[in-house]
Amino acid sequence: MSAVQMRQFSKPITVFRDRRLPELATLAGYAALIDACNLQVPLPRTLFATSERHRILEEGGWRLLTPRHAPRPTLGAHLTFALKYEGLDLAVLKRLFLVVDAAEIEAIVRDTPTGSYARRLWFLYEWLTGQQLDLPDATRGDYVPVVNPQQQWAVPGENSARHRARNNLPGTPDFCPLVRRTEALEEFVSLDLAQRARANVAAVPEDLLARTAAFLLLKDSRSSFAIEGEHPPHTRIQRWGRAISEAGRRPIDLDELLRLQHVVIGDNRFVRLGLRTEGGFVGRHDRDTGAPLLDHISARHEDLASLIEGMVAFDRDRATALDPVIAAAALAFGFVYIHPFDDGNGRIHRYLVHHVLVQRGFNPPGLVFPVSAAILDRIHAYGAVLRDYSRRLLPLIEWEPTERGNVRVLNDTADFYRFFDATPHAEFLFECVRGTIEQDLPNETDFLRRYDRFTGHLQAIVDMPDRTASLLFRFLRQNAGRLSGRARAREFGKLTDEEAERIERLYGEVFQASNGSP
Repeated sequence: MSAVQMRQFSKPITVFRDRRLPELATLAGYAALIDACNLQVPLPRTLFATSERHRILEEGGWRLLTPRHAPRPTLGAHLTFALKYEGLDLAVLKRLFLVVDAAEIEAIVRDTPTGSYARRLWFLYEWLTGQQLDLPDATRGDYVPVVNPQQQWAVPGENSARHRARNNLPGTPDFCPLVRRTEALEEFVSLDLAQRARANVAAVPEDLLARTAAFLLLKDSRSSFAIEGEHPPHTRIQRWGRAISEAGRRPIDLDELLRLQHVVIGDNRFVRLGLRTEGGFVGRHDRDTGAPLLDHISARHEDLASLIEGMVAFDRDRATALDPVIAAAALAFGFVYIHPFDDGNGRIHRYLVHHVLVQRGFNPPGLVFPVSAAILDRIHAYGAVLRDYSRRLLPLIEWEPTERGNVRVLNDTADFYRFFDATPHAEFLFECVRGTIEQDLPNETDFLRRYDRFTGHLQAIVDMPDRTASLLFRFLRQNAGRLSGRARAREFGKLTDEEAERIERLYGEVFQASNGSP
């Protein structure tokens, strides 16, 4: 790092990369490092600076600390500030370590060889870059966790004797999203949703639970296609439902992902199966020029093998010690950002949620939570979560259009998909899972109980086959509990007026007495 860059650490500013500070302040931590080294990385969601005020100010994505918090204008001081107050941002650290001289990091460690922050930086440098620093193994100091578990979700990990540090990172250098500890996530975890789900089904008769599970499975499969704007034939929905019902039974690897793509696509005459062999993006094409209009740029096809290897290692090893919903969010959203296939990514992305939850025993046995249905109910929030990260990525990716209307990425972007802040994704997924447990599961069970009661009492009014009773129910549901004249004439003309009135009254008693309808 040059002397010019070092002096930039102490320069007060009001605007940083189009983000206006609440007041004149000096960048600190990751913001200062990004600015001083001109790092092209996604900015942390909260940026830090120090001002002349003697109170902490949080506003507009900034956290302004007081003069006493201000770090000295050195590389080591700002790195220490970042670890102390901001936690780990692996994308920033990786890019920083690639541009600073290794001797700079070695000097930080030699200055405080027993310091916890210095040893964490030492470990992270070697872990992220794969290069060993010219330092002897540490011999003193208690083992320090690489991830501060009070700031971010971590795993128990294992000790690294060389650094006297405990590697509790929840991934590998090939794939390691991180999730911050927020009040929302702490509250979700404390709810013990898995136990709530088991309690909800404990008193449900086995046959009723089986019917509930079958409906929720079909509902999830149908919703997963609907999210993509597709309305395929029922056979295709059922085929994907069968695949979802087997989630968690097989380990995730490339072959399994390829199998799932084949299942979800079905007719592959116009879709190339397998990993992409060129660039990829989510968006549209200009109707006049055919130029790509981008919402998201996928990982480079050259990076897909290592990224998937990282996801496989994450799923089989490190993620098994994380909260299941947090692990599912990191894996599934990581997959959809990477977008390794030409088609089928969205449905496989949601399948991976099922995979992790079932594999970890989060679901009651034999029951699939209709996560896709919950996502469909929250489709705008789902889109906002996806767009939030994609919009921060797009300005950092250098690309050019291809003759076929695709994109060709020109710079190294792999780290943007390996290391991302999965906090909003985990919060969103917890909302969906909570909704399936507290609403969908009991509501569907209650509906089936009511339906059985309705059809049982219906037979006392008029004897009809199950198929006809089901058709009668659908007519009533579509007409607010009334048998319309057209329905009577077309399907139920043989009903007497008295029978029709009794059936309407029965429907109201069963389904509308509690101000709810099926």
